[in-house]
Amino acid sequence: MTEKTFSSFKEFYPYYLAEHRNPQCRLLHFIGSTGVIMLLIYVLITQQWMYAWGLPICGYGCAWLGHFIFEKNKPATFKHPWYSLLGDWVMYGQILKGKLSVFR
Repeated sequence: MTEKTFSSFKEFYPYYLAEHRNPQCRLLHFIGSTGVIMLLIYVLITQQWMYAWGLPICGYGCAWLGHFIFEKNKPATFKHPWYSLLGDWVMYGQILKGKLSVFR
């Protein structure tokens, strides 16, 4: 099986969205990303740096649950970590703007 390669994020993002068709998976991504933002703000304000370890656990934990339970696929993070991270935040913005639904 040939691994798909991408030469740009613009080329990657349609693939990323295809891997996130399930609204419950997108919702879990949204919850995880919101948790990351909230935890990051907390860590920065309180300077409780030891809690920064929770950032990837919060973000990836929720997202990976969505993939394993609802999408039944492997997260794009495993093969395309940087594009996938950027895709998470682009998708988050699209959900906030109402361009992508988490409720179908």
